[in-house]
Amino acid sequence: MANLRIALVAGEASGDILGAGLMRALKAQHPAVEFIGVGGPLMQAEGLTSYFPMERLSVMGLVEVLGRLRELLARRKLLIQTLIEEKPDVFIGIDAPDFTLNIELKLRQAGIKTVHYVSPSVWAWRQKRVLKIREGCDLMLTLLPFEARFYEEKGVPVRFVGHTLADTIPLQADRAAARAELGLPDGPLVALMPGSRGGEVGRLASVFFDAAERLMALKPGVRFVLPCASPQRRAQIETLLEGRNLPLTLLDGQSHLALAACDAVLIASGTATLEALLYKRPMVVAYRLAPLTFWILKRMVKSPYISLPNLLAQRLLVPELLQDDATPEALANTVLPLIDGGEEQTRGFDAIHRTLRRDASNQAADAVLTLIGHKQETL
Repeated sequence: MANLRIALVAGEASGDILGAGLMRALKAQHPAVEFIGVGGPLMQAEGLTSYFPMERLSVMGLVEVLGRLRELLARRKLLIQTLIEEKPDVFIGIDAPDFTLNIELKLRQAGIKTVHYVSPSVWAWRQKRVLKIREGCDLMLTLLPFEARFYEEKGVPVRFVGHTLADTIPLQADRAAARAELGLPDGPLVALMPGSRGGEVGRLASVFFDAAERLMALKPGVRFVLPCASPQRRAQIETLLEGRNLPLTLLDGQSHLALAACDAVLIASGTATLEALLYKRPMVVAYRLAPLTFWILKRMVKSPYISLPNLLAQRLLVPELLQDDATPEALANTVLPLIDGGEEQTRGFDAIHRTLRRDASNQAADAVLTLIGHKQETL
């Protein structure tokens, strides 16, 4: 069997998880393989030779990026030169589109096959980016089915591989076991998930706490659990809780345990809504942006929904309370019936989970090897 050389670049922890799963699946189908590029500890553990630490690419927010722009551009330029010299059989850019799409374009122009794993949200906004993707990418691998439909319409070769979270999260999570592990009593429990970034938490946490206080009056005995995304978020949340008397358990991370344990979720729009969906917990999605940002996005976003559950269901399956509609009263009144109900949501979630559960890493490996003509003949 010929030796394969596969280059991968991931820019953040979520990409490192996806990359490691893909590498494992590629090795299982084609053991004689060498991996080069940029990745984190998980990808390195699978055998990746990383040219520099992945942390140098993990930059959030516009201002932070500007401070590091020269370094990022210099690293990217050198990476492109190195990869063109190394001539891998295929290059796989994992997420981080602002960094990887440009690499894909340059490598494809140099005659190297390119794959992009995880679609940027081009279907919602900045649709012009699809032209760059079509020019730079031999194959797009999407985690979600509606993304694949969008690329098909735009003439980009695409394969829907499913979502690794749908593979790892069980179809039925054990609520009692999760509560026991967290030391939480029986009785109504609502998870509060106001986001992972400082700005989101600043805009949403106090509104969520006001809503929680209203819920206590409407639903005696209700308790709350809040998984903090980082020590910084925990400190921020503890400050916002001063002077309040909420029956609230703060966790460090452990968002999956919180979702497994709760009856319903009040949640900021974002990736966490997909996790809540896979745990089959009825949810109310809320979001607040700076007024000007909201006004601009409202004119740019082409999609009728903002939350992943609704985009996946292609209908209004979960309530979305945005901007001025996200009041404590509205949030509390919308969450209340879901604590003991929400069956319509959970039925929809189950159907979506089964659609996304496709053994994503093996599907992705299969698509990559087919693209470069190294697919094993199955006996």
